[in-house]
Amino acid sequence: MTPTGPRNAPGVVDVVALGESMVTFRPSRPGRLADVPSFERGIGGAESNVACVLAAAGHSARWVSRVGDDPFGDHLMEAIGGYGVDVAHVRRDPDRPTGIYFRTAGDRAGEAHEVAYYRAGSAASAMSVTDPGPAALHAGRVLHLSGITAALSGSCLDLMRELTARRPGRPLVSFDVNHRPGLWRDTDAPRVLRDLARGADLVFVGQDEAWGLHSAEAVRAALPEPEVLVVKQGSAGATVFEKRDVTSVPAPQVEVVAAVGAGDAFAAGFLSATLRGLPVRDRLRHGHLMAAAALTAPGDLATPPAREHADRLAALDDTAWGRLRLGPGWTEDPQRAAEEVRTP
Repeated sequence: MTPTGPRNAPGVVDVVALGESMVTFRPSRPGRLADVPSFERGIGGAESNVACVLAAAGHSARWVSRVGDDPFGDHLMEAIGGYGVDVAHVRRDPDRPTGIYFRTAGDRAGEAHEVAYYRAGSAASAMSVTDPGPAALHAGRVLHLSGITAALSGSCLDLMRELTARRPGRPLVSFDVNHRPGLWRDTDAPRVLRDLARGADLVFVGQDEAWGLHSAEAVRAALPEPEVLVVKQGSAGATVFEKRDVTSVPAPQVEVVAAVGAGDAFAAGFLSATLRGLPVRDRLRHGHLMAAAALTAPGDLATPPAREHADRLAALDDTAWGRLRLGPGWTEDPQRAAEEVRTP
């Protein structure tokens, strides 16, 4: 699979990512939202996270969305633009607010995890097939989307159906299923998300969100259309189906600080390696390394490893890769990561 569009062509960026970003408030300490006394402000949005990680890793990235013409919209524009992401095609909406949400400090997979969204009627939910227009979206070698956008409104779902329709001349379409049950109401989310995924060229889906299917092979049978299907299997690793080839790579062992942002970081690492034309095994390993960077940092976004550092780790033989242990600070200290490859 090769992304369309020549590298470094005028007006062409590596990746265009479309979707809602929100201001997120992370608690100052563990506990129920009702008990937490204060929160730290950050940014959160699956697609903008991917754009930020890619830009930090040296790629050209554009984020396309709508935000309110309000202070929270200002913050998103400044924070995401600060990563080097092109935000010139983000529309400011004077009539609708920027979405925000609050979450607890624990693992989102835990029973005590709480998230309070304030995004109904947000500026991003007003995105439609006429907004922002094909010129802004088709200027990337890759167009990255996620199923979250489809859940925001009827007009957003129409936009997603338009962007995943197979047409000549479109960019390589990357789609992260990102099934968030709390965002869906009366719509048949599994059917909608499967239909959108079938129109994409590259699909990311977690084993835990794959419609009750219990193996990577069953997911592939349900999604035969995408040229490349990546089934994420948590700490066990990930499996890629590309045409008739199947490749699985285990994840390194990671000292988890916060289990947020790993899926977006994995997608960014895999896309980065895809844009560079690396083989499937290395694409998976770069995905795992970017995910490990997110898991070993407290927020949704983390400093990615330098490209040379990541390339060196991705090139390890299978035995050394299996011994890899990554903890907080490893992205900023290559020697620390090297010391984590220990003989038994």
